[in-house]
Amino acid sequence: MNDFSPMKNTRVETVGIDTLMIRLFEVIHESNVPWLLAAGARLRETFGARLIDLVPSYTTLLVHYDVLQLNGSEARELIRVALNGLEPASSAAGRCHVLPVWYDTRVGPELESLAATSGLPVSAVIERHCAKPYQVFALGFTPGFAFMGLVDDELATPRLGTPRKRVATGSVGIAERQTAVYPSVSPGGWNLIGRTPSRLFDPTREGFSLLAPGDSVRFSAIERAEFINLGGDDTPLEARP
Repeated sequence: MNDFSPMKNTRVETVGIDTLMIRLFEVIHESNVPWLLAAGARLRETFGARLIDLVPSYTTLLVHYDVLQLNGSEARELIRVALNGLEPASSAAGRCHVLPVWYDTRVGPELESLAATSGLPVSAVIERHCAKPYQVFALGFTPGFAFMGLVDDELATPRLGTPRKRVATGSVGIAERQTAVYPSVSPGGWNLIGRTPSRLFDPTREGFSLLAPGDSVRFSAIERAEFINLGGDDTPLEARP
């Protein structure tokens, strides 16, 4: 766990007339998450109905408050009160998800190139990607898109130089030391290594997104037949964007 003192390390920055950014950390790390969860819970409790929205990210919390009920100074004071004596949330605060993935070059066209770059066989790349749980740091880019990490150094790889115009729903990718699943068809520049049949965004689901900051995800390799039985689309994707 990080050696962290909220009152010592926290910075509060003005983003807009009704928005403040609380910066708790400078470096992305899995151990940030319990602190961010605890801070979010405290802020919601302290602000109450005066809070319009709270957006967590890797190292920050964005606080959007009701300017008709609070001015900037009052909002900053509520933040000070909320973070006073802050302790990290339980590591069990988020949900744990297992997402089945069909790892194959037909749906993960960068699988072989990532293996070549890492010096590992394809089977070892799959094993390493499945070997550990990943923290959900933040949601963004498209509804339900969860930024997760951190992947092993051997699997870390830069984004594609030219993003694809179309990435299929359920595509699993890696960019630098993060991994993610595309919840819907969209452009994208992550290195694709497989595809999951799991639905990460569903407008009929409470909360819409399957994943939330503070959750953890473990990937589980499955064969094509099971992927199709679970509702997956095995339409191939081009190797180049």
